[in-house]
Amino acid sequence: MPDTPGSRLRSRDAISLGTLGLRTRKGRTAMAAIGIAIGVAALIALVGIINSGEADAQRDLLEQGIDVLELTPGTSFAEEPELLPGAAAAIDTHMKDVDVVASIRRVPATMRKTDLIPEVETGGIRLFAVEEDDLDLLIPLRGGVAAGRFHDAATVQLPTVVLGSDTAGVLGFDELYANPTVHISGHEFAVIGILDPFTISQGLTLNRAALIGFPVAEHLYDADANPERIWVQADLDVIEQVRELLPRQANPEAPGEVSVSSLDLEAREIISENFESLLSLLVVVIIVVGAIGVGNIMLISVLERRGEIGVRRALGAKKSHIAAQFLIESVLLTLFGGLMGIVLGLAVVAVVTQILDWPFTIEFSFIVIGLAVTVGVGLVAGMYPSWRASRMDPAEAVRPAA
Repeated sequence: MPDTPGSRLRSRDAISLGTLGLRTRKGRTAMAAIGIAIGVAALIALVGIINSGEADAQRDLLEQGIDVLELTPGTSFAEEPELLPGAAAAIDTHMKDVDVVASIRRVPATMRKTDLIPEVETGGIRLFAVEEDDLDLLIPLRGGVAAGRFHDAATVQLPTVVLGSDTAGVLGFDELYANPTVHISGHEFAVIGILDPFTISQGLTLNRAALIGFPVAEHLYDADANPERIWVQADLDVIEQVRELLPRQANPEAPGEVSVSSLDLEAREIISENFESLLSLLVVVIIVVGAIGVGNIMLISVLERRGEIGVRRALGAKKSHIAAQFLIESVLLTLFGGLMGIVLGLAVVAVVTQILDWPFTIEFSFIVIGLAVTVGVGLVAGMYPSWRASRMDPAEAVRPAA
């Protein structure tokens, strides 16, 4: 039967017709929407849990210092390791992607609990000096103070010392009582703090060390201003680029003499790649299953409503009008189910991350994309049923089933 030339379908009427099947068959609509919602919720929940698990793994890596680079001089044949150039300590003024830079300087002196102990009995304790610019040293090294306090702008100018955790144990300082002092090559220094044990590899050197202010070390012991170690903390997104640039920034004349070490950054990349691969597979599976499910539901709906389709065609509805009606119904059904699924999926992620003590992490853009994909699935899944409905012969459609 040819399309009636004068037949028209306004957008408002098309939407009303598209919701007709959803409104008149509430039970089927509810069951279909719940099925779609479960699929979308599973997708959102899986993505959210995967993203949160990745964020938790990244957090663990950050706690281990994966974002900290340690600069040391290259190997040499000298008895003492070479020092980095003095300009190396100004890396933060040259590199915009660096968050924190801190350094220590070697002090040619020995520390003992009293001057009655022979100088050769150092207990393996190393003495370092910090500048006023290095007072944020504990930040990149994830350090803390167990007792007392760390150096500040005033104490670096005075004969004061902060002890590493192992150093305090060697000297017998469990806590700070009665203003204890130590003997450093002929001078008494007040102990103002004891550090917590460093757990990341970059800070282990300081566990059996002591830190004094560089102005005092330079005045009393003629300490060299060139740093022995520099720690650089940078954002993980640019840390590889920073790592490549650091040797030239630290020693432009001989970048090969600067050693840059860090934790294995490949671990982070492997984690990201594994999560992305798993996520891609899950998305494909859920989309395919969802499309097949919606297609079957709409096809059954077309077959059940043959009489309605025949009557509308007999009254002058075009084939395109019939196709639009069922296509809109399919899209609205998936949109409704998708919104329900997003809410349910986010609730599942919130509960799981709370139980596992993971950070709640899911990108808002993925939710928007997920909803768009859900609508797209409804559009694609409804194409064949819509086409099937539009191709029905009116006379055959209204004929009662045998």
